[in-house]
Amino acid sequence: MERNRILTLLAMTALATAAMAQSEAGLILGAEAEKKVNRELSVSLEADFRTRNDFRTVDRLGLGLGASYKIAKGLKADVGYKLLDYNNREKVEYYTSAKGNDKIKWRPSYYGVKHRLHASLTASHKFAGNVKLSLREGWQYTYRPSKSTERYKMNIAEQTQTLDTDYVRSAKAKNQLRSRLQVEYDRKRALLTPYASVELYNSWAVEKVRYTMGTDVRLGKQHGLEVYYRFQDMHNVDVDDYDPDMHFVGLGYKFKF
Repeated sequence: MERNRILTLLAMTALATAAMAQSEAGLILGAEAEKKVNRELSVSLEADFRTRNDFRTVDRLGLGLGASYKIAKGLKADVGYKLLDYNNREKVEYYTSAKGNDKIKWRPSYYGVKHRLHASLTASHKFAGNVKLSLREGWQYTYRPSKSTERYKMNIAEQTQTLDTDYVRSAKAKNQLRSRLQVEYDRKRALLTPYASVELYNSWAVEKVRYTMGTDVRLGKQHGLEVYYRFQDMHNVDVDDYDPDMHFVGLGYKFKF
C-alpha cells in the first residue's frame, strides 16, 4: 500500500508542470437579497457556491454582507465583508535531502476559512442608444488564519511514509487592487440586460484577469437572474496558492425588498 501511494505521488509530481498549464471548468451559483434603506443607501446579504476540477470538486462556499451608497448621479460606493470556506488544493513537492535521498512532501486537500474585506467606487455613464459604460476601482483584503493540517513525508528509496505532526500552514494576509471596465445594454424595464466586462486583480503585478459575458434577466420588480460565462486568466501565481486558468458558468438570483 505504501509503495503504491509513493508511486502514485511520483506520477503526480512528474505531471505537475504540465498540469499547471492546463485549465479547468467550474460552476458558480449565487443568491443575494437586497434591502433599500432610502434613495441613496441599500444593504445586502449574499451567499455563493463554487466548483472546480471540471465541475467535480467543491471549490468554496461564501457568505457576505454589503452596503452600497449612491454618492451622486453615476457614482456609488460599496463596502462589504465575506466569510469564505475554501477547499484548498493538495500540494506535492519532490526534493532531494542533504543526504542525497529522493523524498516527497504531500499535503492533502483541506477546508480552511478566509476573511475578506472589500471597498470600491463605481463611476458610470449612459450614452445614447441605451449603452452604459462603467468603471469600478476597488480594494480587497483577504486574511487566511494559520491552520494545522496533515502533511506526509515519503522516502522513495526506503518506500516509507511518516506523518509530519508539527506541520502548520502559516497565516497569510493579502491586499489586491481590482479594476473592472464594463459595457452593457441597459434599456429600462427590458427583459434582458446583456453585458461584457474585463477585470484585473493587481498586487504589485497583475495576478488575475477575468473576462465575463452574460445578461441580467428581469423577472419582475423584485426578482432577477444573472446568467454568465467567465474565463479567468491567471498570471504571476504564487506556488503556495496555485490556481489554474478557469472557465466558469455562472447563475445568480437576486431578490429586492
